[in-house]
Amino acid sequence: MLTEEEKKEMLEDGRSKTRRDNFRSCSREKNTGNISFDNYLLFLDNIQKIFSPFKMSHRVTSTKINKL
Repeated sequence: MLTEEEKKEMLEDGRSKTRRDNFRSCSREKNTGNISFDNYLLFLDNIQKIFSPFKMSHRVTSTKINKL
């Protein structure tokens, strides 16, 4: 879980115009068009290595309105 300070920093970062523009320019530079499914899976696998495993919840999630 994130601390309150980390949450605040992430929200401030998300509102930053400079940060947004940096992501956009980087996206334009790195965008190679179509990516293969294997490369996409490799990307996701590498992302998973960054984060520690999540604890599995064994509680039932209570919901009221489920629409498809």
